[in-house]
Amino acid sequence: MGQNLAGVTDDLLRRLVLDAQMDLQRRRFLLGSDQLELAVAAYTPKNFIGALRKPNLAVIAEMKQRTPSMGVLSEDYRPADLAHAYADGGAAAISVLTHMAGFGGRVEHIRMARAATQLPILRKDFVTDPYEIAESRACGADAVLLIVAALERAQLKDLIALTRSRGIAALVEVHDQAETEAAVEAGAQVIGINHRDLKTFSVDLGLTERLRKLVPKEVVLVAESGIHTAADARRMREAGADAILVGEALMRAGDPAAQIRELAV
Repeated sequence: MGQNLAGVTDDLLRRLVLDAQMDLQRRRFLLGSDQLELAVAAYTPKNFIGALRKPNLAVIAEMKQRTPSMGVLSEDYRPADLAHAYADGGAAAISVLTHMAGFGGRVEHIRMARAATQLPILRKDFVTDPYEIAESRACGADAVLLIVAALERAQLKDLIALTRSRGIAALVEVHDQAETEAAVEAGAQVIGINHRDLKTFSVDLGLTERLRKLVPKEVVLVAESGIHTAADARRMREAGADAILVGEALMRAGDPAAQIRELAV
């Protein structure tokens, strides 16, 4: 199932997905299915979707050691310390990158963050396999990222259904009108509009404004990428976003807690 990449049109995305699948095979070999199911049963997921339904703009605060486009963001990457700072700043949830090749992430970083906070945690990775859904809950995540461009339509629907059966949420990421319509059709309860073009790395904050009308009101809308200032956050709120996902600005901030407070307009 994870090897079907016919829906991937972008070379960078294809490479990132394949890197994730290679690392998955390594992890699957190290942890047997019985151990995995015990760890799944041992963790009670938190309400990720409920945490994003706030009177003000909810902030999903992201941690990542590096990115393919910006390089190293933190020479001294400490997930537990970041989780503390994000919680102190009033973040509604935390996003943890676990993609190793592109972002320097590991699933262990979720465990580190989970030990430091009670906030809901989103596992940010290029998820294509049912194993990763179970694995996410097993290591303390309450939601996973599903990227429409990386999945076949039937596969997307199946993975969304699987997250629900596993008791966790799915943030379904889109980049254009066709992907947004596919996410809605697949039953997404949380849709993330990514402003970054993976081909050019350019950012278009107007994307949320243009796609908002396609997302039903009962679906939580998250604006992602390129949000750095209170003015950016306010623009997203006025466009109808329920939440924003912010990573680079927080990783570069001298005081990430204060930055979060500025963004929660």
